[in-house]
Amino acid sequence: MKIIADLCIVPMGVGPSVSSYIRDVADIIARSGLTHVMHANGTNIEGEMSEVTAVVEACCAHLNQRGVERVFCTMVFSTRIDKPQTMADKLASLAPEGRP
Repeated sequence: MKIIADLCIVPMGVGPSVSSYIRDVADIIARSGLTHVMHANGTNIEGEMSEVTAVVEACCAHLNQRGVERVFCTMVFSTRIDKPQTMADKLASLAPEGRP
């Protein structure tokens, strides 16, 4: 089943700056080959549900290996069965008539 997910991963108990951990997470997502877009508070990812959840599991496992004892994740996702739809399709549908 294809999904478009909004994922937020927060390493807990590692201090106020988590940027080195999030860089690692971003690298894992990038290596997955899934279409993704990082934003200020997380990452949008599209793909098969099993592939997306496998990437989330890999991210959490990596953080655990780096010594993060607690990882807080939220993921919201949508599915659509009436037609194929990508993140780009969803954004394009918001463009005003006659404008790109």
